Amino acid sequence: MSGGVQRSLDLARRVFARKGALLSILYLAAIALVAMLARWVVPFDPVAQNLMSTLEPPSTAHWFGTDELGRDIMTRVVYGARTSLLTASGAVIIAGTIGVPVGLVAGFFGGWRDAVLMRIVDVLLSLPGILFAMALIAVLGRSQLAALVAVGITGIPSFARITRAQVLSLRKRDFVMAVEALGGSSAYNMFRTVLPNSWSPILVQIVILSSIAILLEAALAFLGVGIPPPTPSWGEMLRTGKSYLYDAPYYAVLPGIVLTLTILSLDTLGRTLAWVLEDRHELAEEAAPDRMVP
Repeated sequence: MSGGVQRSLDLARRVFARKGALLSILYLAAIALVAMLARWVVPFDPVAQNLMSTLEPPSTAHWFGTDELGRDIMTRVVYGARTSLLTASGAVIIAGTIGVPVGLVAGFFGGWRDAVLMRIVDVLLSLPGILFAMALIAVLGRSQLAALVAVGITGIPSFARITRAQVLSLRKRDFVMAVEALGGSSAYNMFRTVLPNSWSPILVQIVILSSIAILLEAALAFLGVGIPPPTPSWGEMLRTGKSYLYDAPYYAVLPGIVLTLTILSLDTLGRTLAWVLEDRHELAEEAAPDRMVP
């Protein structure tokens, strides 16, 4: 068994050993599976209206009840999971694809490159995420793509700063200097030596940003500037459901519970990964302080 596979299995074993993380992974896996198989899991169309069955309470026919247009709330929650997971995935891809190389270049070369890139990152970081996203959506228009791009751009500074900090801690290590002494190019050293040893905090940030992206997408929809209806969205359901809290409290409460559990699961998983990877890194440092971290 290769060292990479063995390390991955060891990481998985230590994460699964934490009950909170295990429950979070099972919940997130169930949400993802249900979202992918939504067409076969729920029997209703998420946008089909039935004005003869408006605001019905939870029953065997409609487990989460129906909304003001007679649509099945559970079906819309399931399809809303697609919206949230797609937004989170797209936001992480955008933020990581831009933020990681920015932090890598800034930390590796330093000097004017570091100064220029970090000042740009500082400008993005100084802007409140939700206000910046609202402004960008106002320019691009309300759509799922616009929400995804807006949420992704707000995540760039966190990836850039975390990557830069990790690169700075590795830049003068012996194994990096050895690659340079042997004639390795800067690109080779950055992407084949430094970056593979910086993946731990980046992995944690991927999980954390996923939870932030889902929450931010829901907040934008709740404020009425997110993904436009009738596309199912947890935030849009909360926004509409708050008008029926007295007559149909299940309308907002049940989607809110699903949203809360999803964010809580991602947060728990991110904290567990941070603890496991930090502990593992410290053990590796103690065992071989001047060698490349495995």
